[in-house]
Amino acid sequence: MDTEAANQAIKNGTLQKTVESALESLRPEAAYFTTQDGCRTAFIVFDLQDSSQMPKIAEPFFLELGAKISYTPVMNQEDLRKGLGALTRGG
Repeated sequence: MDTEAANQAIKNGTLQKTVESALESLRPEAAYFTTQDGCRTAFIVFDLQDSSQMPKIAEPFFLELGAKISYTPVMNQEDLRKGLGALTRGG
């Protein structure tokens, strides 16, 4: 999160509301809060059902906190098994 924008959000009470609203909407498997490269940072693990959800998820953080957003797709064990199975079947 941008330091100045996040500072302002803390001062006016919107940081907690923004984060809580996002977490309520995402229903994440896990959410961790820390600092990275000198910035307030959140790592939120959630199931992205469709890439069209990305704007709805990211925009509150962009607009209210000046955040930088990165999406990193990952697989669970079942997904890995399915993907490796497709390799052995040639498709």
